[in-house]
Amino acid sequence: CQTVGNFSLSITLPLFIVIVLQKGLKENFADAQVSVVDCPDLTQEPFNFPAKGICGKPRIADVGGVPYLIPVVQKEKVYDLNTVAKDIELPGAFILGAGAASSKILGVNAELIPIVQTNSEKKTAVNGSYIAQINPADKGCLLEKYSSKYTDCEFGLLANLYASEGQPGKVIEVKANGRTGELNFVSCLRQILEKHYGEKPVGMGGTFIIQKGKAKIHIMPPEFSACPLNTDEDVNNWLKFFEMKAPLICQPVIVSRDPGFDLRVEHTHCFSHHGEGGHYHQDTSPDSVQYLGYLLPAELLFRIDRPQETHLVGRD
Repeated sequence: CQTVGNFSLSITLPLFIVIVLQKGLKENFADAQVSVVDCPDLTQEPFNFPAKGICGKPRIADVGGVPYLIPVVQKEKVYDLNTVAKDIELPGAFILGAGAASSKILGVNAELIPIVQTNSEKKTAVNGSYIAQINPADKGCLLEKYSSKYTDCEFGLLANLYASEGQPGKVIEVKANGRTGELNFVSCLRQILEKHYGEKPVGMGGTFIIQKGKAKIHIMPPEFSACPLNTDEDVNNWLKFFEMKAPLICQPVIVSRDPGFDLRVEHTHCFSHHGEGGHYHQDTSPDSVQYLGYLLPAELLFRIDRPQETHLVGRD
């Protein structure tokens, strides 16, 4: 039986969070502008999502976890986004985020970039997700639309998800150019929130575009490790790292502080329209990088199938 726990996140007024984020971002970027705007139509380029927006009962789900992947994989850990939507009390939710593909479905290990309008009584699911895997031909990145090969909404092992009704509405627009600090865009946002809100967890999700520059991205190998991965060094030697070029469309899930749920407090996957995508680590062109994001604070946090035996390896 998969256990579901939930937690009410600190709700913060968008106008107030704008001030907090803008002040903090200017310590890590040469230029930063944060404002409240109408969410752009996300069914349009470059997003092409199956829902227009990220508004309406926003919530975050942390499903499974890294301990199901390492030190040794537990392949039996398979989930369904349609079921997750019901578990988080939002059937028909529009879900974005970062996770692992189901090796049961693909036959190999791969990164999942979930972008799914889940099913409801009135509508069937629309799966706009991508999968990024190692190309067996040239060991490069192979990025594919999930629906080009598969008809399900499954994933495996772990996922960090931002869910909403997929409605238009007011969102927080974040522009940040020219990175001057050490933190990546997502870590910077999370640490600003943690510093300001302290013990009170604030969650946030949505989408952002790396408009210019390049980024360090990893893709998991197609084969799970035969040897136990016991340290971050083991994990990094197993992962395949790439430098990928903009524009990259990224889906972050952020919780400022773990309230004792064994969370992955930040996790971001990205895709593109030029065949590149995977797990975002950091831009590699700080002088020229440009970020444009549309984000929203979440109201609720759900923890689904939390690992009983845990560790902190491989959380980057």
